[in-house]
Order: sequence, then C-alpha cells, then structure tokens
Amino acid sequence: METISEHSTLAEIVNLRPGSARVLESYELDYCCHGQRPLSEACEASGTDPGAVLESVRSAHDVSGGPGDRAWLDMQAGPLAAHIESTHHRYLHEEMPRLDALAEKVASVHGERHPELRTLLETYRELTADLQPHLVKEERVLFPMIQQLQDSQGSGTTPEFHCGSLQNPISVMLAEHDTAGELLARMRQLSAGYEVPADACASYTALYEGLSELEADTHLHIHKENNVLFPMVLRMEL
Repeated sequence: METISEHSTLAEIVNLRPGSARVLESYELDYCCHGQRPLSEACEASGTDPGAVLESVRSAHDVSGGPGDRAWLDMQAGPLAAHIESTHHRYLHEEMPRLDALAEKVASVHGERHPELRTLLETYRELTADLQPHLVKEERVLFPMIQQLQDSQGSGTTPEFHCGSLQNPISVMLAEHDTAGELLARMRQLSAGYEVPADACASYTALYEGLSELEADTHLHIHKENNVLFPMVLRMEL
C-alpha cells in the first residue's frame, strides 16, 4: 500500500485509508471540497500538527481499514454513481425531513435559552433547500448521462449530450458542493462542534447526534464525487 505522508493530499489519505475520514473530521480538515490540498498545507492553515494527524490516521486504519471500506474505489463510473445514489442520496432523502422536524421542535423548546438554535434551524433549512434540487439534478440528469458514457466505452463512439461536455454540469455540481460545505461548516460553528449543553433534553441530544452524522456522511458523499467519480468521468471523455 502506498505510504501516507505530510505530502499526501487529504483526498488521497481517505482513498487509501477510509477509516481516516473520521480522523480528518475531528481535526476539521476538509477532505471533500478541498481534498486536493496536501496534509502539510491544510494543517498549516488550521494550526494543526501534521504529525499528530498522521499518527491518528494510522491508528484509525488499524481499526477500520478492512477491504469492504474501499469497495467503491474499485467501481467504474456508472456503478459508482449508482452506489452514491443508493447510499448517500437515499440517506439524505430519509434523514433530512426527520432532522428538520427535530430541529424545529428543539428550537421551539430551548430557543429562549439557546438562541443559536433558531439560527441553526434556518441554516439547516438553507442547506436542505440547496441539497434537494441538487440530488434531483444528479439522479435525473447527470448520473444517467454518466451511465450512458460508461456504456459507450469501447464502442468507438461518444454520446452527444445536450449540455456538451459533462464538464459543464459537473462544474455546477462542484459549485453546489462548495455551498453545501460552507453551510455545514456554519452549522458546526453555531453548535460549538455539536457539543450538547448541560440542560439538553433527549431530543436536543438526538438532534446534535443526527446533524453530526449528516455532516460526516455528506462530506464522504462529496468526496466520492469530487475526488473520485467526477475526475474519472472527465478522463473518459478525453
């Protein structure tokens, strides 16, 4: 296996050792939207010790680096798009309404003592308002075109798409991923890193646990698209 060092990009680290995603999350190192940064550069920008991160990454790999964790890395573009839809899109479709109702309930009960909850709810709704049409565009437009491109490989002909190169819709998806990443970062800041206050009830705790899980899943989701699927598709068009 390729050696991971301070010169490895954040995306490479997650691809080589998927168990490291949670480690990078804990250090607030953005491996999805800014995954092409070397670890050393990302750590310098955040004031983090890269040696400590590397040590944590290696420990995480020892625990959760089984072959099943990397199965999606061996997929072709069409199956990878289908995997993302059946795994991450499905998760969001199921989880976003549940968390919306929970966030509204918690804000109504605890909002006077914790006014940040109302801003958190507004930011969460801004996130879901961006994600919902984004998922539809991928499921109905981009992913079927990716499968069509995959099916044409080896035929000697390249399908003609109404958008021209798939670089065009991919550029839109990348920009929307950046927006989602910024909103997730704002939510983490508003919640003080999803630290539950002393007066929190069970619903408050469940909300913060759910939002933290949604953040982690969406980061991995974006990583799979930005750093694996989309580059693969663009290479297929060459």
